[in-house]
Amino acid sequence: MDKLLIIGGNRLHGEITISGAKNAALPILCASLLAETPLQLSAVAALKDIDTTLKLLGIMGVKVARNGDKVSLDASEVASFEATYDMVKTMRASILVLGPLLARFGTARVSLPGGCAIGSRPVDLHIKGLQAMGAAIHITHGYIQASTLHLPNRRLQGARYYMDLVTVTGTENLMMAAALAEGTTVLENAAKEPEVVDLAEMLIKMGANITGAGTDVITVVGVEKLNGTTHNVVCDRIEAGTYMVAAAMTGGEVKLLNARADLLDAVIEKLREAGAVVTSEGDTITVKSDGKLKAVNIRTAPHPAFPTDMQAQFMALNTVATGVAKVTETIFENRFMHVQEMQRMGADISIDGNTALVKGVPYLDGATVMATDLRASASLVLAGLVARGETTIERIYHLDRGYENLEDKLNALGANVKRIA
Repeated sequence: MDKLLIIGGNRLHGEITISGAKNAALPILCASLLAETPLQLSAVAALKDIDTTLKLLGIMGVKVARNGDKVSLDASEVASFEATYDMVKTMRASILVLGPLLARFGTARVSLPGGCAIGSRPVDLHIKGLQAMGAAIHITHGYIQASTLHLPNRRLQGARYYMDLVTVTGTENLMMAAALAEGTTVLENAAKEPEVVDLAEMLIKMGANITGAGTDVITVVGVEKLNGTTHNVVCDRIEAGTYMVAAAMTGGEVKLLNARADLLDAVIEKLREAGAVVTSEGDTITVKSDGKLKAVNIRTAPHPAFPTDMQAQFMALNTVATGVAKVTETIFENRFMHVQEMQRMGADISIDGNTALVKGVPYLDGATVMATDLRASASLVLAGLVARGETTIERIYHLDRGYENLEDKLNALGANVKRIA
């Protein structure tokens, strides 16, 4: 199993290009199931979760062709409407095939999902939303079995549905399902994330009638069919944010290409509060820092507030900043597993419920640590970049799920990172 070996102490300088967003690409790939003609995508990152999704779609009968960051998907001859446990267990986003399968083919059998161990991410909101649209759904032997064969014209029916919790994948699943439903669907308390907006923009190009994406009320007027289109996946704001924190922590200067500042307002505000200089022009963001950072309080919340996917990275920043910071996690109940690994490196962190108190220390020491989830992995890389001596990070397969060519990009900026067996 691969590991990362990091020798800390190097300031990061230079420029890198941010990849297309994993969290946008996954629902967009699943949306290919809605189209009767081929879909052409670009800026699709080379990541394990992307590979898993493409393999799943291929098993269903979607014709998949990939050339670099470009992917073609032809779902004109889908033959299987099942996502098995073996395919779904490593990636919770596989649930995103449920809505499209049900909307276009009237039937779906999807395993209850797996993924990172960062807390419960229940799919009951997906199920209740589809039931509100008339679907018959039963959960047996770990599988969601859904059907619309009893409905008029065997089509989902438009409905008004209020989501008790803001859910990104739930919003995406129901929006895709509603695109081919009969009548109008109104999704209330919808997620406002840029990835939801990117999916909506592509669906509209495919022929869907969607308004309100990016607000908490999305209205979808169903159409009879959707066709393929061409689409460029939005840039990965979390990857960009991670490298921005790396620049700030190491006292470097890094220019990020294909990065949109308008998607990172909360992150940029906190970096500036910590003492970094952040400027942007067009699709370029530059971060400059002298490495002398101030502790910043963080409270995660749904977009446009501070993203939970950047919590661990700012935890790493606070470990070497001057002062004391509170980091409060409101999205996932088990997303502090990186804390004990940072403590192995000398971090001063205490936890009380969903809040961590971080007291900055003069330095971290390299150590052998273990990644527990995707963003925890990234935070340990950041800690390793500023730690004294060598840091070895085990179980980095988590990193490969969400960061394209991470060691290459860091080394291009002057870091000393090596992948070892």
